[in-house]
Amino acid sequence: METARHDAWQAGDSYDAYMGRWSRRIAPAFLERVGATADLDWLDVGCGTGALSEAILARWLPRTLVGIDPSEGFVARTAAALGDQRTIFRVGDARDLPLDTASRDVVVSGLMLNFVPDRAQALAEMRRVARPGGRVGFYVWDYPGGGVEFMRAFWAAATELDPAAADLAEDRRFPFCEPGALTALATASGLTAVACAAIEAPTVFRDFDDFWRPFTLGAGPAPGYCVSLPPEARDRLREALRAQLPARDDGSIALKVRAWAVTGTA
Repeated sequence: METARHDAWQAGDSYDAYMGRWSRRIAPAFLERVGATADLDWLDVGCGTGALSEAILARWLPRTLVGIDPSEGFVARTAAALGDQRTIFRVGDARDLPLDTASRDVVVSGLMLNFVPDRAQALAEMRRVARPGGRVGFYVWDYPGGGVEFMRAFWAAATELDPAAADLAEDRRFPFCEPGALTALATASGLTAVACAAIEAPTVFRDFDDFWRPFTLGAGPAPGYCVSLPPEARDRLREALRAQLPARDDGSIALKVRAWAVTGTA
């Protein structure tokens, strides 16, 4: 995956607090669109902290499940949490998957593709390891459309205080995360019957501290930027967000996330 300024992908618990808990809201709806059945051989590319793998194991009863991720920290955490006789979690690169050609019935990926420098190669590898007629799918956040509202709020506040922060925001880094470009990528990889659909889920924070704390843990671009700030600048950013966020009477903050789910057939 891309090693970009302020990215940090080793602390599984920190990433879960920031993004993993919301990815878990999206994963089941995405898998419904994949259209797989039970007792199949699955591959989860970029398995991260296990949001997608967990949903596969819970609902789709796989014969086997292999999870691949470049982060040793993420792989260790996921193996400890989800490992059983059906599963193998290992360190690997999406651009050179360590699996045989036509060896998996279903190949999926969640929130991974935008971090791979060669997206076309990653999708070609996903198609390669899928059996003929197998299902291939992935989902990414709708960054250009502001689909991750808590992230959009963070970068908007950060940019007001530090205009240079705008260049680090995901909408500028990943402009291809929209239906036309995503569908074209999947089709170019050789997949057929490609479909793209939006999936939304609520992200309700208990209070401002529940919103703010994940940004102080350093796992991900926005948290990485946050912890890089001098303490005084970080305090200004925190108070700017506190003033701008739509808190309810009980202190909770109700926002939402939207992802684009792309599916096709090998």
